[in-house]
Amino acid sequence: MARTLRMAVAQSTVPEDPTDRGALRAAGQEVRALMVEAAGAGARLVQFPEGAVTYPSKHVMATGPAGERVPADWGRAAWDVLREEAESIAALAGKLGLWTVFGSIHPLTPPNRPHNSLYVVSDRGQPVARYDKRYLSHTEVSYLYSPGRQPLVVEVDGLRFGFALCIEANFPEVFAEYERLDVDCVLLSVMLDDVPRARVAQAYGTLHNYWLGYSVPAQFSATAPSGIVAPGGRWLARCPADGRPAVAIADIDLDSQDEDISMAVRYARPWRRSARAGLYDDRLPVGDARSDTRTAF
Repeated sequence: MARTLRMAVAQSTVPEDPTDRGALRAAGQEVRALMVEAAGAGARLVQFPEGAVTYPSKHVMATGPAGERVPADWGRAAWDVLREEAESIAALAGKLGLWTVFGSIHPLTPPNRPHNSLYVVSDRGQPVARYDKRYLSHTEVSYLYSPGRQPLVVEVDGLRFGFALCIEANFPEVFAEYERLDVDCVLLSVMLDDVPRARVAQAYGTLHNYWLGYSVPAQFSATAPSGIVAPGGRWLARCPADGRPAVAIADIDLDSQDEDISMAVRYARPWRRSARAGLYDDRLPVGDARSDTRTAF
């Protein structure tokens, strides 16, 4: 069985007004153009940012006439256009034979607020899974979205992928959970102009010894562009930091002979698992009172 998968991580232009039908269609068109580019580079999977079709701004959807925060009126969103663009993206994924992960809002039965989600579309053009953002900002949970309930793991060509969105980078338990779920790669999609968040993402590759895809909007890429982190924390590939749409390409190779990747996957990750499982329990000192921490010397 193949143990290698070529992955693309995109930075596309993310619109912030879900009522702007033209902007939503332009975003979908740009996503599809980048899908073609990724497939042309041999990618089997491509990841897009949070809200790739739209990430509704609180200033557009949750702000009253006096500038106060108000619950979003989701009836204003162009849901028909969002559905059409999602369907077009899925159809192209099937045509290209390309697994595609992209962010959008997902409607729920009223009066429930929508989810902020990542859609997972198979290489046959079928929507096979959806990750709903579980940890929301104060504004998101108060005025915009319903939180999700559970992690998501999807297998592609024998490799296991986990998913996370934006502010969830601030919750280490999300990424520790994916380590326990034995993923090979976590796809973290964000909607933020934030260098520290990219550094945190890189740190999770170091701490948990899996690959990590980090996808940001093109308009924020001059600060911290999209890219792919190797187990051990090295950036394998990054998009240009120029504010323009692009894709970064790298291989997830479970049998990689790169020294840092091999060390992380074959040695560091199994050792850390055994340490957490109680490796040291039967090696603790017994009997002698010098183990009393109150003794200085």
